[in-house]
Amino acid sequence: MPVAISKEEIQAVYPQVARVIAEALARDPAEVRLSSRLFADLEAESIDLLDMVFRLEREFKIQIPRGRIVEDARGDLPQAQFETAGVLTEAGLARLREYLSEVPAQSFRPHMNLADVPTLFTVETMCKMVIRAMRAGGA
Repeated sequence: MPVAISKEEIQAVYPQVARVIAEALARDPAEVRLSSRLFADLEAESIDLLDMVFRLEREFKIQIPRGRIVEDARGDLPQAQFETAGVLTEAGLARLREYLSEVPAQSFRPHMNLADVPTLFTVETMCKMVIRAMRAGGA
């Protein structure tokens, strides 16, 4: 697993991340809390997620590789032990739950499709994405 991200690091990028997300979703910035779920609470759609990532890359002058969260969560676990035919295994769910520690545990469902992982993302998840990309050296 990658190096832990501190609350201070999250708080440092949160105002900008929240503003970018609010702009992308045409929401009042006050609605964009750290714990807000992008899809369930802020009513984002898949296309909005792509727009948010693009805007965050531009705002922070970073590159956020697609699929990085799943790849990082899997870590050294063999692909077949992480997911089978696009469905997360118990071991895969456990890894994802650990990696996305900001997501409430009840959000992770048995037999979850890999394609549904982005629906778990919170504003804090996006902050962590930005921080990891900044650590990796930006663009």
